[in-house]
Amino acid sequence: MPLNTSSGQRALIAGIIILGILFTAFFGMRAFRAFRRFDGHRPAPPGNVEIVETDVGLIRDWMTIPFISQTYQVPPEVIFEALNISPRKDHDKSLKVLNEEYYPDQDGFVLNIVKETILAHQSPPIPDSVPTAVPPLTAPAP
Repeated sequence: MPLNTSSGQRALIAGIIILGILFTAFFGMRAFRAFRRFDGHRPAPPGNVEIVETDVGLIRDWMTIPFISQTYQVPPEVIFEALNISPRKDHDKSLKVLNEEYYPDQDGFVLNIVKETILAHQSPPIPDSVPTAVPPLTAPAP
């Protein structure tokens, strides 16, 4: 039994299919560009404690306290205590969200307190080698 479709219906169906393909390609390219942009911004894998960060200037307000704690090897309880914030309820919130909730009048307060707390709890740097004393040069005997 042949289908009786008019040329207008065929054109409409073809137009919808072409529109769907264009829609998929457009948003697919946007997703691909976003993925490439964030490719190098991955957090450290859990349990990777080989590299301990020491530069607090790298801390950003999108980070969470557990992430910072793991990266800088400072217990999260120490950071939460410095901020006077409950670790149970605010465990997965970013520093920016914590600042907006607890210190809305003080822009960047949480970020600064976290940086100061990390600096206060970091161990002093270990020198690569211990300097040795070099005896002074003496004049040769006459």
